[in-house]
Amino acid sequence: MKDLASRIQQALESAPCWMEARYHRRRSHSLQVQKGLVKQTKANLTSGLGIRCLVDGAWGFSSTSDLSAEGIQKAMRQAIDCAKSISQMKKSAVPALPPTTLSQGEFTLEGYEALEKMPLQQKLQAALRAESEIRTASKLIQTSTCVYSEQFEDKILITTDGARALSRLARNEIRLSAIAADHGEMAEGQQTVGRTGAWDCLFTEHPMEEMGTTAAQLAVDLLKAPRIPGGLATLILSPAMVGLLSHEAIGHTVEADFVLSGSVAQGKLGHTVASPLVSLCDSGFLPQLPHAGGSLLVDDEGVPTQNTVIIENGILKSYLHNRESAAAFGVAPTGNARAWLYQDEPLIRMRNTYVQPGNQSLQEIIESTEDGYLVDCPLGGQADATGEFMFGAQKVMKIEKGKIKHMYRGATVSGQAFDVLRSVDAVSKEFHLDLGAGYCGKGQPAKVDAGGPYLRCQATIGGVQE
Repeated sequence: MKDLASRIQQALESAPCWMEARYHRRRSHSLQVQKGLVKQTKANLTSGLGIRCLVDGAWGFSSTSDLSAEGIQKAMRQAIDCAKSISQMKKSAVPALPPTTLSQGEFTLEGYEALEKMPLQQKLQAALRAESEIRTASKLIQTSTCVYSEQFEDKILITTDGARALSRLARNEIRLSAIAADHGEMAEGQQTVGRTGAWDCLFTEHPMEEMGTTAAQLAVDLLKAPRIPGGLATLILSPAMVGLLSHEAIGHTVEADFVLSGSVAQGKLGHTVASPLVSLCDSGFLPQLPHAGGSLLVDDEGVPTQNTVIIENGILKSYLHNRESAAAFGVAPTGNARAWLYQDEPLIRMRNTYVQPGNQSLQEIIESTEDGYLVDCPLGGQADATGEFMFGAQKVMKIEKGKIKHMYRGATVSGQAFDVLRSVDAVSKEFHLDLGAGYCGKGQPAKVDAGGPYLRCQATIGGVQE
């Protein structure tokens, strides 16, 4: 890595313009166990160099897997030619990038070496045991699946204005699924977790086998659960549901490129957009949760990934920026530029997005709820630049006079995200990041995490058609 970094540095010394070189190597492994059989194992290695430059107010980009001095020089020339061609067609120029704090040194997140040294066979045996726990939990279980995957990321980021960062991290995730069937009815229970770090960081809250049993029990319980009636209701959203809302319906609207395109957050800085109980952040690294699924110390422009407070006590305080959008808004970049592979250009992306915890316990919030629902186990959904959203949930518990009564089978939760946040009247002190096994899509994937406390709010709930 250091020899390659020196070769890239030497090549950039001859650059006639601002230029960025990003080397990225990704090694990935995955395995799938189903019904007691190893259904699939995969291994993949991808590596190469992306070159980006800014010429006459236009970006140019080129990528190569040829890491020789000649190959790097060729990619540099191609990027410059690309920028010159684009500059002739652009109606507005990209502003020059102002000076900012850039990372220098080596940045390694804990767990890389430990996960690398752990034999894949040991991971496979653990997956087989977990799948067995699902399959044998009930006679109603028809299909049981365990999927494990891991990625090892090595990067070199060098720019002509001072960034020189070598970074390493490992991400892994487990997905456990149980499908139960009885008298023509079917239901699925899932348990997922994704982290940045070693094997053990996946199971800090629950052992792997216990997660399998939980997935199976959820599938069996859902078989017997009735459909939920629809309408506007009082909801207590679980940390996972709060994470989905924070990422999909809020986070994307405050990404500065979407803001410039006219998202609902445009022009709202300094305005009240949520209850005073709500503070929303996006962070590259949380010391109190060092293994969060979206953790990284340096973004793909060489900017340190500090914590960004998006909403503070209900007031919109900041958008999420790369260097270009920060220049357009006259602010500092927030470390949100990310690229999936070396041949991808960096885009503004979230990292770990979450609502800060409050002071009440979940039990206190439930006991003070006269009539409502506790909503958990997100199934994904959709949201748009207006903040309108619709998300699925596997598990919904009815609350009557401060007590949980019974389970409903699946639901959708919908509304306008900022209206829902304005309705928040209770925030728990319990806090979890629960979406580390997810991928964010925005032209290219990105590993992210999201979560928060339990929130009590008003939103529309309706039954899921299966």
